[in-house]
Amino acid sequence: MGFRLKVKTLVAAGALMVAAGGLQGQPMTGGDHYVVQQTQGVTHVSLGGTVVPYKEVTLSAQLPGRVNFLAGIEGDTFKEGDRLVELDDSELMAKREAAMAQLANADAQLRNAGVQYNRELWSPKSRSAMGGMGMPNLFDQMFTRPMEDVFGERDQGAERTADIFSSRTNIQQARNTIYRVQAEIRAIDAKLRDAKSLAPFDGVIMKKFVEVGDTVQPGQPLLKYADVEYLQIVVDVPGRLRPGLNEGMMLRAELDVGDREVPVRVAQIFPMADAQRHTVTIKFDLPQGVSAPGMYAKVLVPDYNAPTRSNPVIPSSAIRYNGSLPGVYVVDEDGEPMLRLIRVGEKLSGDYVTVLSGLQAGERVLRNPPLGISAGWTSSQGR
Repeated sequence: MGFRLKVKTLVAAGALMVAAGGLQGQPMTGGDHYVVQQTQGVTHVSLGGTVVPYKEVTLSAQLPGRVNFLAGIEGDTFKEGDRLVELDDSELMAKREAAMAQLANADAQLRNAGVQYNRELWSPKSRSAMGGMGMPNLFDQMFTRPMEDVFGERDQGAERTADIFSSRTNIQQARNTIYRVQAEIRAIDAKLRDAKSLAPFDGVIMKKFVEVGDTVQPGQPLLKYADVEYLQIVVDVPGRLRPGLNEGMMLRAELDVGDREVPVRVAQIFPMADAQRHTVTIKFDLPQGVSAPGMYAKVLVPDYNAPTRSNPVIPSSAIRYNGSLPGVYVVDEDGEPMLRLIRVGEKLSGDYVTVLSGLQAGERVLRNPPLGISAGWTSSQGR
């Protein structure tokens, strides 16, 4: 014959301290029961955000070409300086070879201009033979040219100066040609470097946008690369909550995975608010290894503008879920446990939570309701 056991009330004196807010009075607790206490503190607002990498870049094509090499797939890790993407550079290499040939020609022209300049210094063209050979040439040098200078028909000094200036001009033009070709080679080398995308830091490939053999144009994304060792939560905080936050301030965050609560630090507060939504973007540093990029998280931000609220506090172990509805077992004057639905607030340290509605201070609840409990009685046992 089945029988039912009443839940006996065991009351003893105890003390509880809640870090998030002081409890009013001392809670009377026992092995099975907990007397609901009242807590007072600053109101916190739960704001949703996204987990993002600390550093993230999108590598884009800097020149047109065909993709010849991809280092890996999403999730592959690389060190700083590793080659990630490489485009076909055969056309650039051909242009570089042509420029090197032009550089060799310019160097030859410079050397030739230097030889001609030295020749003009030591054997001017203005004094060279121009009237034939033998006696005619000698007569020309001794009589004809001096007479031309006397009568003003010719100025050998001016001719020599012009020839020297022309030789110097040829040298300078040859040097300028070398400088121009060297600049072209440097430009080609820069494009050759742009044909290879190297890892800017240690990280992983987050997303590929191309495959080997694809033809790309300048500005087209190639892949997304990020450092996932350090993560942050990006939250758009309403402007009224911004004055209560400062860089370096420690807060609490609730992760979407496993309903886990972790400490976070205010890392960066953007200097300008969004003109349309009137929110300020704030980044919070996460502890290492607690989440993954793209996950959802909630940060509990203090609202110093709101009036201080007093809410009942109970242990987290006292809550049982009926589907998705949280509830507790309240012990009445006769010691009978009765199920009551509640609305859960924020988590406190020491595995306690606040209750927004459904309970009042002074009521008794089962600290850890046994499995199979029903309103008023524990589960039936065998004969």
